[in-house]
Amino acid sequence: MKVIVIGSGMVGIRFCEFLRKYVSKEVEIFIFGEENELPYDRVRLTSYFESYNKENLYLKQQNWYKENSIQLINKKVIKIFPEKKEILTEDNKIYSYNKLVIATGSYPFVPPIEGISVNDIAYSCFKNSNDIKNPIFVYRTIKDLMRIREQAKKSTKCLIVGGGLLGLEAAKASIDLGLETSIIELQKWLMPTQLDEEGGFLLTNQIRKLGIKLYLGTSIKKIEKKNKDLYIYTTDNNTIITDMVIFSVGIRPRDELAKNILATGDKGGIIVNEFLQTSNPDIYAIGEVALFNNKIYGLVAPGYQMAEVAAKHIAQFITPCDDVVKFKEPFISTKLKLIGIDVACFGNIHNTNSLIIKYKNESKNIYKKILINRDTNKIEGGIFIGDLSSYNILSQLAEQQAIFPEKSNYSIDEIESYIFPKSESIKPHFTLSENAIICKCNNVSKKDIINTIHQNSIKDLDTLKQHSNAGTGCGGCIGLMQEILDEELKKSGKKHKKILCEHFPYTRQELFDIIKVKGYKTFKEILFNYGNGIGCEICKPAIASILASLWNEPILKEETIQDTNDRYLANIQKGGTYSIVPRIPGGEITPDKLIILGQIAKEYNLYCKITGGQRIDLFGARLDDLPEIWEKLIQAGFESGHAYAKGLRTVKSCVGSTWCRYGVQDSTSLAIKLENRYKGLRAPHKIKAAVSGCIRECAEAQSKDFGIIATEKGWNLYVCGNGGAKPQHAVLLAQDLDEETLIQYLDRFLMFYIKTADKLTRTSTWFNQLEGGIDYLRSVIIDDSIGICEDLEKSIQESLKNYQCEWKVAVENPEIRKKFKTFINTDEPDPEIQFKIVRNQKVPINE
Repeated sequence: MKVIVIGSGMVGIRFCEFLRKYVSKEVEIFIFGEENELPYDRVRLTSYFESYNKENLYLKQQNWYKENSIQLINKKVIKIFPEKKEILTEDNKIYSYNKLVIATGSYPFVPPIEGISVNDIAYSCFKNSNDIKNPIFVYRTIKDLMRIREQAKKSTKCLIVGGGLLGLEAAKASIDLGLETSIIELQKWLMPTQLDEEGGFLLTNQIRKLGIKLYLGTSIKKIEKKNKDLYIYTTDNNTIITDMVIFSVGIRPRDELAKNILATGDKGGIIVNEFLQTSNPDIYAIGEVALFNNKIYGLVAPGYQMAEVAAKHIAQFITPCDDVVKFKEPFISTKLKLIGIDVACFGNIHNTNSLIIKYKNESKNIYKKILINRDTNKIEGGIFIGDLSSYNILSQLAEQQAIFPEKSNYSIDEIESYIFPKSESIKPHFTLSENAIICKCNNVSKKDIINTIHQNSIKDLDTLKQHSNAGTGCGGCIGLMQEILDEELKKSGKKHKKILCEHFPYTRQELFDIIKVKGYKTFKEILFNYGNGIGCEICKPAIASILASLWNEPILKEETIQDTNDRYLANIQKGGTYSIVPRIPGGEITPDKLIILGQIAKEYNLYCKITGGQRIDLFGARLDDLPEIWEKLIQAGFESGHAYAKGLRTVKSCVGSTWCRYGVQDSTSLAIKLENRYKGLRAPHKIKAAVSGCIRECAEAQSKDFGIIATEKGWNLYVCGNGGAKPQHAVLLAQDLDEETLIQYLDRFLMFYIKTADKLTRTSTWFNQLEGGIDYLRSVIIDDSIGICEDLEKSIQESLKNYQCEWKVAVENPEIRKKFKTFINTDEPDPEIQFKIVRNQKVPINE
């Protein structure tokens, strides 16, 4: 039998994998693609702009096709002759088939607009010419991206047409190319298909704060070219001037080969049955070109499911079997990161008759909404923005309820506990059915994953992916796979390696050592040499923290991998404004500096608060005011207080022997010395410290990450304490130390913690997980039992010597200052930020 596949995209290649799996070598497989590339991962297309290496996107290397006896032919198919069972390629060659699979996918839709025609647009899928009449592009292929990159070299501004998933992907690419980016969207909020109005507006506000200009609730009426500029006239009578335009407003099925020979839908798409057969039973259609139950599915997971069903159906003609698989309407779920913002949804989110459970926290940019059927109490759909921690379990539960309703009777209270921020200990433990599909891209169930773990004695996620094929598609199931792996290893009493994420098969400590030994200073080179994919919200900030801990270079050199707070060197607060927290070492401040803080607070109308860390916080600053305010603070002798950072925050102190009649040592001077020594030191989590001048402990040193208490003979050093939600007393590491030895032990302790703790782990949690507890810690830090103290001291010295005030660097750099703007094309403030007066100070209205 000879099977021909037209279309070498992700779905076409996956079909070839399935067919070769089911029938081994009994079938000749030919796959035709019109691009002069090996088939590549279109889902990760935007990552091309991170390395400009298209080979990183290839689905398979050249040898794979040879090893699996699959002939890849990069020629466009221009005609099908169903009566002869033949196809014709662009080079006038004819190929015969027994079964034909059409997997041509889709093309980017561009609406009719006055002033442009199809010849004005750089359509790579329809044109082979490299000549571009106008700087108007679509966002679909590697060739499209190469053209966009070349145009960006001579452009400064880019307008993205379309605010959906594809539009925001294009916007990310535009930003990566250094262009001033705008988006125009017909609806009143972004991602209108995946988000409701409230969630859409939250996302929209976040996108605005990234400096992207938005034109919402309008569309393009006319495009006119004047010299090198494009003038965009909108239906609400605005004029947008830009250098280039990228259309990303949706897709249309590429069904031109089927016209007049196969049944197609009124709005396009090749009509298929439950076996993915077309009106001609020897011709199949899968992926975005297939119209099933009058629906086109634009996601890769349903396409992969179609590929499997079609492959099994064709395989039956060679090896008959009773296991008939039919394609069913898929349960749709989407999880992705849009320009640094986590967004996910599943099921039906637009049912107006559902019972709603909703949580919203604007100050943290979190929105969670679950829709529940009023009659059955089953989950119908969900939306998540900002916090995706419960997305995996709830989306799987919703799918499980849809497929196995008799096995999944959970109360609304149980579901609610996953939406509202409560203690992990009071959340119910939902048990997914063994038949629950964990990886939708590859149709891998929980049972399949469990069996794979035990049959192959798997202990890490990377090996599990290789053996099960789960997690190798979109990657959205990685979290659940890790949870299942952890649970199974725990049951069998085995230890397992806790890797950073799916992009790096190493622990944080291993990566720390790799980066240090190799001397890497950028995320890109670390990813290229030791990672895979494009990175995620887990590995990017974790590696940013490692780089900062080791080299202490200004973090905005690598701004795209930072958390939002680090990116703007300030904590975003409720209502969308930011806080100003200058460093006040040891809590000591002169009258002149107090006056300066008061003057700045009055000038910019900032809310003032004295904090528990003995600092003065100024709240309510607009993003665009931050550089101006900090410029004035730096001129007055202040430095960044790093309140936004995972690193040293404050060293609190009492007045000690200088003023207090009970004080036995000068605690203030030591606190100032330590704060100035360790300021700017980055770590897995924030570090708080204190120095008390006597055993009365007024500075509360025993509740800090490191605390020092004066004695008649010197200083007692306490470590790994914590206040907060889970208070923990610090533990005595050493006593009656002189100042030099105290600092030496602190250097060693801090770098040992930085080097060995997992991401986002406080010293107290790290200590609780440390085998041997305080005795082991003393042996390492004091006795040098594992011979690393010299290295720890050198490492911290290397980091500390490179200290620069990050805000001083920012205000002196015009390029960095440009990033602190709410809108690109105007200095007007954000009109949505509003305040009210409480106790003679402003506070945000939004609650």
